[in-house]
Amino acid sequence: MPFERPASPVRIYVKVNSDFDAVGSVTPRAIIWRDGRVFKIDAVRDFRPASSLSPGRTGDCYTILINGEEKHLFFERTNSMDKSRLGRWWVECPPLS
Repeated sequence: MPFERPASPVRIYVKVNSDFDAVGSVTPRAIIWRDGRVFKIDAVRDFRPASSLSPGRTGDCYTILINGEEKHLFFERTNSMDKSRLGRWWVECPPLS
């Protein structure tokens, strides 16, 4: 029987409504899915720096609560010359079979 590597989760880039406070902290408030569905973030339970799988990129991981379920929301910082682009948000989803 050949060894089968489990499929890796898929990175899905999403829109996120978030607040910036006076000292520059970011608090995500809602995730807007590709099809327009909005998922309100009930609470942010944890925040920590988390490196991206992409070489040379850094980011953050937010542990959030949506409808009583704990999820992870990632912010990937860009190294772009375009100073108006800070980064982008993404979530991991199970791979499509």
